[in-house]
Amino acid sequence: MSIITLTTDYGLKDHFVGALKGKILSEYSEATIIDISHHIDPFNTVEASYIIAAAFSSFPKGTVHLIGVDMELNKENQHIVMQWNDSYFIAADNGILSMLSQKIVPQKLVAINIHDRLQSDASGMDVFVMVACHIAKGGLLNVIGREINSLKQVFELKAVTSVDNNTLKGYVIYIDHFGNVVTNITKKQFLEVAKGRPYEILMKTKNIKTILPNYSAIASSDKYSIKNYEGEKLAIFNEAGFLEIAIFRSNPSKVGSANSLLGLNYQDVVSIQFKN
Repeated sequence: MSIITLTTDYGLKDHFVGALKGKILSEYSEATIIDISHHIDPFNTVEASYIIAAAFSSFPKGTVHLIGVDMELNKENQHIVMQWNDSYFIAADNGILSMLSQKIVPQKLVAINIHDRLQSDASGMDVFVMVACHIAKGGLLNVIGREINSLKQVFELKAVTSVDNNTLKGYVIYIDHFGNVVTNITKKQFLEVAKGRPYEILMKTKNIKTILPNYSAIASSDKYSIKNYEGEKLAIFNEAGFLEIAIFRSNPSKVGSANSLLGLNYQDVVSIQFKN
């Protein structure tokens, strides 16, 4: 089974996603196409990187991940393929893949150089489709590109530790369907800095003093039903390993969410203060 996943900022109103799938099937009819998301904010490479990071490990090794966000070929963004963790990622070199891989060295990187093999009116997505199908069929990377040694470095998914090691400063990188707010502070970073010390999560208005193992852990007393805790703010490390701020069982369309009730928006600062 050859899997090709799609992550784009195309949305679903227009014909783009359907046409993209048609192009893949025309090139490789046996491909299994899986949508990860088509609702990435337009040109938001940080959000795209987070979504891919959260999803790719759920797929079998050898899966090809096609990322159509800010993908136009230009003097700053070449088209690349990264083999990493035994999976393949096709994207523009706009920071998405450097944020994804961070300190982990890719198995192989190639700059795609087959553009002149396509018709003159071929789009960047046409190139990505041809490359994705080539890899899904078992084709070698050196057939579609020349090997390179590095990616464009962007560190927006990396939280920063203060000089005195008492503060871990991050910011909001994603707001999900439930209005939950995801920050760029990872569990790994937190454990490295915390070293068992007490802490407090600092936000715009209200602070949180405990990171819970899961959402329902907010119901800490046997005296009350879980329903009594609805609307309480909480923090967890989500499945992707990032610090998430949420309102327990809150419906964003009716009563609000962490995004609206706590006033947390994209790129807002969220810090963890540690106590000695």
